[in-house]
Amino acid sequence: MSKPIPRGLPPVPDPKEYEHLTEKERMLAGYPYRPADPELCQLRLKARDLCKQFNTTDVYDEAGRVRILKEMLHPDCADKKLFVEPIFRADYGTNITVGNNLQMNFDCCILDCAKITIGDNCLVAPNVHIYAATHPIDPKHREDNDDYYELAKPVTIGNNCWIGGQSTICPGVTIGDNVTIGAGSVVTKDIPSNVVIAGNPAKIIRYLYAETPEGSR
Repeated sequence: MSKPIPRGLPPVPDPKEYEHLTEKERMLAGYPYRPADPELCQLRLKARDLCKQFNTTDVYDEAGRVRILKEMLHPDCADKKLFVEPIFRADYGTNITVGNNLQMNFDCCILDCAKITIGDNCLVAPNVHIYAATHPIDPKHREDNDDYYELAKPVTIGNNCWIGGQSTICPGVTIGDNVTIGAGSVVTKDIPSNVVIAGNPAKIIRYLYAETPEGSR
């Protein structure tokens, strides 16, 4: 039986566009990159060590957890008010930027091989996953050979958002301000501000203000 012919696959960038970049620079710029690069491996190991320290702190040591988080996350988070419950996991940590007054509940996971940005006053329920990590659709590039590579796409979450438990935010998604995401949702595309969404894939189920296209609350 003949193999199916792949159709409609996204084009692969010309290597000449990124051959001068390190694997880390390729990863952050959205180009194909090799995750086994020694620099990237070392950065992930550091993040895993900090996550382990964070997740094994004494239950009363909130200050210690905040200190570890601020060491793990992007330097812009150093002056932010953070409340994150263990267990928390991140791929690199340093590519995560959060606003002030972040509250994140148990068992959240962020794969930040591209930039992850979370705005002010965001509530993140238990077991929420946010992924910048992705892979080629063409299966030949997922095989263990010289063509293997991975990809990363940034995720942006606006201010005053509430992400319901066990929701998943997929690579490349931008979410506006004042968005509520129902529990168990899978967000696969950009979401405007001032809406309630839910489902798999997540869809708008309510507009918050009268100036929306529907013209009603």
